[in-house]
Amino acid sequence: MTMMVRDEIDIIAAMIEHHLAQGIDLFIVTDNGSIDGTYELLQGYAVRGVLELHLDPVQHKQQHRIVTEMARRAYTVHHADWVINADADEFWVAKNPAIRLRTAFENIDTGIRSFEVPVIDMTGLPARDGSGLGRMIYRDNRSIAELKDIGLQAHSTPDAVHVGTADVQVVQGNHSVSLASQGDPDPQWAIEVLHLPWRSWNQFRQKVENSGRAYNANPELSPSPNHHGMREFHRFTCGALLPFYVLRHPTPAELQLGLESGVFQRDDRLLGLVKFGVPDEGFDPEQEKTDRKYGAILLAAERDAERTDREHREAAELREQQYKTELDRAKAEASEAVRRIEALEAHSAHELALRDTHILELEARIDEFSARKVVRLADKTATLRNWIRPGTTKQ
Repeated sequence: MTMMVRDEIDIIAAMIEHHLAQGIDLFIVTDNGSIDGTYELLQGYAVRGVLELHLDPVQHKQQHRIVTEMARRAYTVHHADWVINADADEFWVAKNPAIRLRTAFENIDTGIRSFEVPVIDMTGLPARDGSGLGRMIYRDNRSIAELKDIGLQAHSTPDAVHVGTADVQVVQGNHSVSLASQGDPDPQWAIEVLHLPWRSWNQFRQKVENSGRAYNANPELSPSPNHHGMREFHRFTCGALLPFYVLRHPTPAELQLGLESGVFQRDDRLLGLVKFGVPDEGFDPEQEKTDRKYGAILLAAERDAERTDREHREAAELREQQYKTELDRAKAEASEAVRRIEALEAHSAHELALRDTHILELEARIDEFSARKVVRLADKTATLRNWIRPGTTKQ
């Protein structure tokens, strides 16, 4: 398993312990300049021999390059059959809770080369601090429309897992690789990822700030303003991130209704890891209510601004299309005028050629007629001479 991490002290021990118990042979980890004790904790696992630790303190969001290097090293140095490129907030499991992750991989044909693994976002009540391992225990099945109602765009994108190889390319975000998939695992060996994306306000705020500043520091990356990380970073720079963080978590009443309807499903598989994490610290209930109300107001304002921007874009696109239509029409008219002029010129040239030919023919006929006249005149002159020549006998 490869990881690139930065400031994940609240969850990194639980994540490593979980995957060791699931049968991962070795972690290859690059620390991206952590300052919260993550690097020192990883050094302890490196001493145990279960983790190979690298350091890259440059924070330019160079995940694609670093993870690709680690994924290749997993094969060229450690001869890995399968390589999982994971994030610190991901807990990979077999869908069948009765088997370990290792058992699933031992029964998956390496001939399929790579395959997508669904990522299940876990949710629960919000908290100011803590790992969330005993709180974020509900599978989030909210629809896209329901997510947009709380300021989110979509659920997490599936991850890609692949066989060991020396030339793999891992795409930014670990969601795809260069090895084309040749199929999916048998359902009995299916795998999924339990994802804890917003385990506390303090962790989330720090992650958004780190990620946004790293993106801005790398001129080679140009994420869309609608990219989830950049949307969050914009909210952060405006001082409005906390209400959005609270808003995306269900209230106790919403959680209960969701459990009854199936929108939320309890999954206790990570509860045993609570001892490796940081204890949760909840919000003041009244302050949380205020933040929710403020978040709803901000979301409405954000939507109004987006709607206005969309209307302006649509109006600009309409004007551009109208301009293009007029320009195409003008070009077509100009092209038709040129065609007609060329046709007239061609016709005139043809008429001139016909006239010249006719003139030549007339001149030739005149010359022929003149020649005949000369001959006839000569004949008449000779006859006349015969008449008047002395001694000429009259016939």
